[in-house]
Order: sequence, then C-alpha cells, then structure tokens
Amino acid sequence: MLKTIRPPLNTSLVWFRRDLRCFDHAALYAALKQSKSVYCVFIFDKDILDLLPSKDRRVHFIDQSVRELAAEIEKMGGNLIVRYGSPKQEIPKLALELQAQAVLVNHDYEPQAIQRDSQIKLSLAQIDCDFLSFKDQVIFENDEVLSQAGTPFSIFTPYKNAWLKKFLAGGDDFYCKPYPVQTYAEKLSKYSCAEFPDLGRMGFAAIDQSELALQGGMKAGAILFEDFLSRIHNYELARNFPAIKGPSYLSVHLRFGTVSIRHLVREAINCVRTGNAHQGAQVWLSELIWRDFYFMILQHHPRVVDRSFKADYDAIVWESGTHAEQVFIAWCEGKTGYPLIDAAMLQLNNTGYMHNRLRMVTACFLVKDLGIDWRWGERYFALHLNDYDLSANNGGWQWAASTGCDAQPYFRIFNPITQSEKFDPQGKFIRRYLPILARLENKQIHAPWMLSSSVLKQAGITLGENYSEPIIAHDEARKTTLARYAVVKK
Repeated sequence: MLKTIRPPLNTSLVWFRRDLRCFDHAALYAALKQSKSVYCVFIFDKDILDLLPSKDRRVHFIDQSVRELAAEIEKMGGNLIVRYGSPKQEIPKLALELQAQAVLVNHDYEPQAIQRDSQIKLSLAQIDCDFLSFKDQVIFENDEVLSQAGTPFSIFTPYKNAWLKKFLAGGDDFYCKPYPVQTYAEKLSKYSCAEFPDLGRMGFAAIDQSELALQGGMKAGAILFEDFLSRIHNYELARNFPAIKGPSYLSVHLRFGTVSIRHLVREAINCVRTGNAHQGAQVWLSELIWRDFYFMILQHHPRVVDRSFKADYDAIVWESGTHAEQVFIAWCEGKTGYPLIDAAMLQLNNTGYMHNRLRMVTACFLVKDLGIDWRWGERYFALHLNDYDLSANNGGWQWAASTGCDAQPYFRIFNPITQSEKFDPQGKFIRRYLPILARLENKQIHAPWMLSSSVLKQAGITLGENYSEPIIAHDEARKTTLARYAVVKK
C-alpha cells in the first residue's frame, strides 16, 4: 500500500539508492501518480565510497546500472540528475533548487542509512519539504509478519509459514503486484545537470570489463533471470555444487535493485502453482523469504550489527594475538591447506562472488576450526562481496557461528574434507582456482597432505612451497571449539 501524499504536489524529487530501475518502483510510482512534475536523482555517496578500496567491482556495477537507468529515464521523457557528494548536503540542496515539496525514496533498513535519512528529513523540513519513504525491496517488513502472540519471529520456519499464509490470503498476488510506472511517465521532467561523474575523479581505478564477473543494469538482471527460469526445475539439487551452474546469480541485482523482488516472487509462485519446476521453485522461494526474514531481524534487533543475536554467546572467548592474525590472513588469502576452503576464498578474491554453500563452509572453518571471531570474517566478506548486504551477510555469519537466530547448533562443525568430497566430488571447482592441484586424482584432491611424497612429487606439488600445508588439524580444532562453546552450553 502506498502512503497518501499531501494534496497534489507541484514538484517532487525521487532519490534512487538501492533501487536502480525505472519499472515496478514504489517511490517513483507514488511521485508520478501524485505530482505534476517529477525529477529523479542519484547520488554517488562519498560518505560510503570514500571508505572503499580504489578497485571495487561494486562501484563499477553501480556505475553501469546508473548509466542504463539514466538512458531509460530519458527515453521515458525525463532525465536522471547524477551527482557526487554527501546526500546529507546534496539532497536538501537539490530539493531547494527545484523547489520540491517532497523527496521520495524507498526504505533502506540498515542502521546507518536510517540515521542518514533521519538527518536529511530534518534538513528538508526546514525548507518545508516532506521526506516520504516506501516499501520496495522486500515483500513484508517490520511488523507485517508476526507470531500469534504479536511478537517478531526468531525462527525461520514458523516465519515462513506465516509469510506464506499472509501472502496467499492477499489473493490475486496482491502483495507482489507491480507498480505501473509507465502509466504516468509523462510527469517526468528534465533538469539541466552537469556531466556524469567520472569514477576516476572519485578515486576509483579502471577495471577491465573482462575482469567483471557480472554486468550491471536492468537488462542484465532480466537476462540472468530468464536464464535461471529455464533451469529452476533443477535448483534444489544444483544449488549445492559450486562447479555447476546452479544458483540464480541474481543476488547482486537484488542488492542494488536492478530487478524487482515482486517480479521474482510472482514468477516463483507461478512456477509452484503450475507445477512447472515445482520443487526447485519452492526451494528458491524459501530463499527469497529468508531474505525478508533477515531484513526483519535487522529492523527489530539492530544490535546484531556488532553483537550476537543470542546475547549469551558474547561470552565466547575467541582466539587473539599474533597467531590469530596469522591464521586469519591465511584464510583470507586462500592458504589454509584445505583445498575447498582455499578455492572458495580465491573465488571471492578474484571475482567478488562466492557460492552460497561455500560461504557456509568457509565461515564455519574460520569460526569453528580457527577459533576466529565471526565479526572478522563478516567484515572481510563485506569488503569483497559484490552482493554484500548487511542483513544477509550478518545473518549468514551468525548462523555459521551459532550466535544468531535459528542458527546451526554450536556442536555442528563442518568437516572441510567431507564437504569437499560431497559437493565437489570430481574436484572441478578446486582445479579451477587451484591449478597447482590439477594433476591429482579426484579422490586425492580433497586432502593433499595425506598423500605420499612420491604422489605429490609426481603431481608437481611441494607442500609448504607451491601449496600450503594445513594450518590446523580439523579433529583437534573440533575438540577446542566444543570447549570454547562450553560457556553457552545449555
């Protein structure tokens, strides 16, 4: 449901953030429907960008997406104002220039974004300009799905059941109906603006297009989704094997809103209803619901950003000092001596992507084999993942560390060797990122240190030189972890 804006606005400004599309867009639709003239803006947020490394794939993805968005808005009759600066200054300044009566955005649920929006709202109020925010990147938010007792869920399955019950009760796919932006596109207005900001001038190094594992923009997102629909029937099984094309690869498009969550859910529901790819679609729909779940957890429990969801787990004493820093660096660089872990970390470092199964395995290894605080790993993923999203990243790490809501039990500790044998049985994924191990046989590649010196020599491997020796023994690490978690044993 859209909010009712104060009686018809002469001029409004739509600020695009993590919603880089001009179709099925809640804030844009609201502005167009209830305003005489609508301007559009995107700010390259220096408050965020200044903290990033000079070579960041995400910034290039955003740049591609914004350029496509600008071109599409121009086709619709308007244009996209693009600036580089702090939104806290740029948005009120632009609203004043345009004499806008309202700035419209879609909700951003991260604590820092909420604080930023609150400050901007206060600044706009001083020039008699409203700040209006709409639900767009989730199906249900905040208190929309509650337990029968009227409290937020902390366990996924009952949340999912309640989510589905509410969704289906809406009838006619009410909760995922698209916003028909095009119907009111004639309200879009043009504004003379400066040249499109250059990434180089913002301090970002050029990246060869061949280095990018993905392309930004609405068209790229649509192509990926169409491809995924053709193989969604196999998703339940294929999603677990990193060497094959199983995932949707849409996570970064969801993160920056180049696809519509309503469209994705609507298509998944249709697949379930028609029996087309029924099981695969059900599993994928569950993962989209997980996404809503983690957003809801962040909204109700913002403390999870830097503390355990289960408060008792903050009593755990993690490894510290020089040794902890050394093994953490080895994990970051893919030099643990465990091939699946190392290949996964090299995939992340080389492409900005990591397969979901491997996110769980590498996180569990860092926390429960190496005894490193989950927050270290979370920060590393935040820096390197193309699809980094605070709620999902935090939820995933706290799940692996057993500190989060509905997390795996503390005594569940993935064995990196058996995970490798089960999910990369032929070693295809390992060989892709660790060619030094390519000459090993399928059964040998999962634990090279267990092989004889003659076998290693024949394969061209010298442990400790061209491939790492294990930095820890898993069986011993398991015992240490169980003792570490004894402080929270119930």
